[in-house]
Amino acid sequence: MYEETLARETHGDVRISRNADPDPSMAGPDASLIQHWTAVLAGMACSVLPDDSSPPKSSSLPESSSLPGAAAGFETPVPAAPGAQEVLAAPAALIDQIRALEELKAAASAAQARATALFDAITRRTQAAAGARAEDLGKGVGAQIGFARRESPHRGNRLLGLARILTREMPHTLHALTTGVISEWRATLLVRETACLTREDRQRVDELVAGNLSALEQLGDRQLIARIKTLAYTLDPHSVANRTAKAAAERFVSCRPEPDTMTYVTALLPAAQGVGVYAALTREADRLRAAGDPRTRGQIMADTFVERTTGQARAEDVRIEVQLIMTDRTLLAGSAEPAVLPGYGMIPAQTARNLVRGGPDDGPGAPGPDIQPDKTVHTWLRRLYTKPSTGQLVGMDSRARLVPSGLARFIAVRDQVCRMPWCGAPIRNYDHIRSFHEAGPTTADNLQGLCEACNQAKEAPGWKATVVTEPPIQPHAREPRTLQPHTVETRTPTGHVYRSTAPAPPGTARWPGRSVSEPRPCPCPYPW
Repeated sequence: MYEETLARETHGDVRISRNADPDPSMAGPDASLIQHWTAVLAGMACSVLPDDSSPPKSSSLPESSSLPGAAAGFETPVPAAPGAQEVLAAPAALIDQIRALEELKAAASAAQARATALFDAITRRTQAAAGARAEDLGKGVGAQIGFARRESPHRGNRLLGLARILTREMPHTLHALTTGVISEWRATLLVRETACLTREDRQRVDELVAGNLSALEQLGDRQLIARIKTLAYTLDPHSVANRTAKAAAERFVSCRPEPDTMTYVTALLPAAQGVGVYAALTREADRLRAAGDPRTRGQIMADTFVERTTGQARAEDVRIEVQLIMTDRTLLAGSAEPAVLPGYGMIPAQTARNLVRGGPDDGPGAPGPDIQPDKTVHTWLRRLYTKPSTGQLVGMDSRARLVPSGLARFIAVRDQVCRMPWCGAPIRNYDHIRSFHEAGPTTADNLQGLCEACNQAKEAPGWKATVVTEPPIQPHAREPRTLQPHTVETRTPTGHVYRSTAPAPPGTARWPGRSVSEPRPCPCPYPW
């Protein structure tokens, strides 16, 4: 099932199919056709509309039916890109074109699913022939899929699970995706909502829901989910009940950044607990509002949530260490250079100074004067230095295999998030780029921060990572050679190469006509 497939992929415990031979019919469209379509679509995007005062000429777009046909079979001749006058002359044809392009996107997603399943089967067969253990077969496949789609390895594993189910268990859904009746997201909903069913029941739901294309096309997301749940409960009510019981074990809390230096802290809880938390916050907000608190109801609920979670009297007086990276110019000289809040990203200079100052917030929704700051809350400033020639943080080293805590904190400051391309997950492991058993040193240059999934994927056979010691020469740059921050080159078993560069610390970015000429201290709350 979908979640189980993803879980097995993540932990390396994958059930092996007896029929792992790739099916030639699963191969996607010819690469030249894909390149041709890419060029045509790029040409459409580059069309320049004339001035509004120019009267449109009577013309028409190419037949819109050519696009859906190509989307389904990739065999119809490619129409020429319309000119600006043609676009203005046929607004109805633009709607037809948008629909046709949406169907093309869906067909491309189906082709990706087939190619993904085929790549997975070939990789497993190759690994088995090389003598890999059964539990290691398929290791690293999801990460390669993610890289190919410019997605994180975690997202790649989910796309791999989706492709397996579509090609092996849900042929009607795959056909609907191929013909452009549903989008990749709705195909994902069909797979996700049938995850608790047996293979036979899932195929029955697939036939009943996706087998009727005209009815399927009319269903929105909520209607589709409701239809699937109704059939699933009818076919196997016990599995639905078991899924509900299992869901409580998957409760968690997550944090993700939002614009304007805000963040979402989200908790997935059992329904009774979630409703209880919200009701408690609502009661407290109503009580304080009745007592004359000037804050809005939502502001009081948010502040109460922080105060009850951290145990502080005020939401602003959080005792835990907040990692803030900023230059001395931003802190002391009023510079506009932004700072970095690890786990969030860039924040404005004034916001960073306010966090360091720790004073009361005078903005809208600030607590009233009767709530005084906690005098026991302290702000610590630590400093890191940058190299004068590159702007890189000055490194540390160790002769031990295990990364010392000070060096680990240094890597966390430098990398901020997982260094694998397109990942961005929180750092969980500090990985030797050149492995320790290959005499790789435990130094800042030979370490990178990775999430747990990326660290496991990197250990699959055929993966190799190296530190780029000489940055590439840029032929159009004014300087003959541009020094870059710490860069890691990862080579996958297929020979594809991906590069990851550590983000530049605040105040060290190179701009035309400027250079980093002297060591610059970077206040940081890491004690070493």
